[in-house]
Amino acid sequence: MQRVKLSPQLELSRLAYGKWRLTDDQNISAEHIRNKLGACLDQGITTIDQADIYGGYQSEEVFGNALHGTALRNQIEIVTKCDIIAPVGRHQKARVKYYDTSRAHILSSVDHSLRLMAIDHIDLLLLHRPDPLMNHFETGAALDELVVSGKVRAVGTSNFRPHDWQLLQSAMKTQLVTNQIELSVMAHHPLTNGDVAFHQMNATPIMAWSPLAGGALFATENQTLLNLLSRIGSKQGVDAAAVAVAWLLAHPAQIIPVMGTNSIARIKSLSDALSVSIDRQTWYEIYTAALGQEVP
Repeated sequence: MQRVKLSPQLELSRLAYGKWRLTDDQNISAEHIRNKLGACLDQGITTIDQADIYGGYQSEEVFGNALHGTALRNQIEIVTKCDIIAPVGRHQKARVKYYDTSRAHILSSVDHSLRLMAIDHIDLLLLHRPDPLMNHFETGAALDELVVSGKVRAVGTSNFRPHDWQLLQSAMKTQLVTNQIELSVMAHHPLTNGDVAFHQMNATPIMAWSPLAGGALFATENQTLLNLLSRIGSKQGVDAAAVAVAWLLAHPAQIIPVMGTNSIARIKSLSDALSVSIDRQTWYEIYTAALGQEVP
C-alpha cells in the first residue's frame, strides 16, 4: 500500500483504520480486536486512529489490552487525540462538555493514553477540536514539549479551520503535520470553503473522518448518488463504498480516509478503493450528483 509522508519521522498508510466505534462491537475481546488488526495489516493498512474520548474514554484501554503481549505495536502507527472533556467515564463529574487545551491537561491526557494503551510513545497526537479559550502560546509550548520528550513523534489537529491552525502554528517550533476533518462525497464543503486548499497549499496531507458520511451515503434520500457510485463500481468489480473512498483518493491534496467498521469482512475490502480508476469527468459526475445540480 502507498505511504504518505507527514514528516521526516512519520509516514502513514494511504488508508487509516478508525477506532471510533470499537466499543460498540458486541465482541471486544483482545483476540477479536487482534483479528481486525490482522485484516488491516494484510492489506498494508498500518495507521490506527484513536481518541481519548472514544467509547466514553474506554476505547484506548480496550485497544491496549489487545496489543499487550504481542508484536503488533511495532507494525502500526497509533494516532490519538485529546482536549474534549465530556461528562462521561473518567470525566463524569464535569458540569458541562468543554475543551481543555491547557498544558496541564494535554500532558496528563498523553500520559493517560500511554498508560491505557501500554505503549511508550504516540506516533501522532491531534488536538481533537479547536478551543475558543485556547492560549496558543501555552498549547503550542505543550505540544513542542511532548515532541522533544519523545512521548509524541508528531502533532497535528482535528476539525481546525485554517485560522485556528495558523494561530496555533504561530506559537510552535514543531510543524503541525495534518488536520483531520470531516470530508466525504456528501460532506464536500471543505473542497470549496478553503479548508482543503489551505492544506494543499501548505503540503500538509489531510485525514478525512467519516469518508462514507457515517453511513448516511446509503440512506434512501441519497439513492441517485448511490446508484451512480454502484454503476461506476460494478464496471470495476467493487462496491459503491469503494468508489466513494476512491473519489477522495483521486484528489491531489493527499487525503487519507479514516475507515471505521467492526465487520472483519468489510475491513478485508477496505483496500478495494485503491484499485478504482476515476478520471476527471467521472470525478465531476460524482460531484455533480452530490451537489444535486451541475457545477456553475
